[in-house]
Amino acid sequence: MNKARIRWHILVFLAPAVIVYTAVMIFPLFNTLRLALYTRIEQERVFVGLDNFRTLFLDPIWADQFWNALGNNFWFFLVHMLVQNPIGIALAALLSHPRLRFAALYRSAIFIPTILSFVIVGFAWKLILSPIWGIAPGMLDWVGLKSLYAPWLGKEEYALTTLALVSVWQFVGIPMMLIYAALLTIPEEILEAGEVDGITGMAAFLKIKLPLILPSIGIISILTFVGNFNAFDLIYAAQGALAGPDFSTDILGTFMYRTFFGFQLQLGDPHMGSAIAGGMFAIILIGVCIYLFGIQTRMRRYQL
Repeated sequence: MNKARIRWHILVFLAPAVIVYTAVMIFPLFNTLRLALYTRIEQERVFVGLDNFRTLFLDPIWADQFWNALGNNFWFFLVHMLVQNPIGIALAALLSHPRLRFAALYRSAIFIPTILSFVIVGFAWKLILSPIWGIAPGMLDWVGLKSLYAPWLGKEEYALTTLALVSVWQFVGIPMMLIYAALLTIPEEILEAGEVDGITGMAAFLKIKLPLILPSIGIISILTFVGNFNAFDLIYAAQGALAGPDFSTDILGTFMYRTFFGFQLQLGDPHMGSAIAGGMFAIILIGVCIYLFGIQTRMRRYQL
């Protein structure tokens, strides 16, 4: 019997990527989880096990901030799921129509905001929506809707939703392009068979195209979940580390930043900050597992 050959070339090509990924992702992750098991007492690092997590979830001082940030994170994610992804699917359906003129120009215009810096987007929209020097009041007045204007970023009940919609504006091009690519892979024979049966227009999209792009919609959904629970930049750029007004836009990313590095009069606590980061990792891991072992499995059964 011939011995199985060891394909050394595979190891050679994979080694650089594995080393880099381990250095910048795996090692920091496990080091962060390790820090969450310690605390500092009189300048000495002491092992406390899960006490930091118990403090984070149960101590009133920490728990109120954590659950507020977690609830805001879920709302931030929900706005993207209910607004960004449906709009992205609708835009992809429109732009994939063979009779649409200048489709490439429209795709580029919608996708351009995704390549902009979070800092640029945050400060630009903060200026646009400013009640003092922003252009939003004037634009609404121009169309006769000035009565609808409010300082949305300065009101607790509107600030988080406003920033979520700004994020939707910036990133709606990503689900649009992914769904657009999925629509292009649908064989023409299937669509032609549907036309023979009288299925055209919106009915063709709902009955033929939509079931075929469900796997892509599932991938977009889990990417939206992971991206929104890792969100930080836009909130920080627009509202600062305190995520005002009165922490109404505070999410887990800003809460972890203030705790880990400190801010203004608050001293940094790397161990509690690591506990928050560990909680974020656990939430994202649970969401991904639900998708992989629940939703994706059902999609495969549906396709079969």
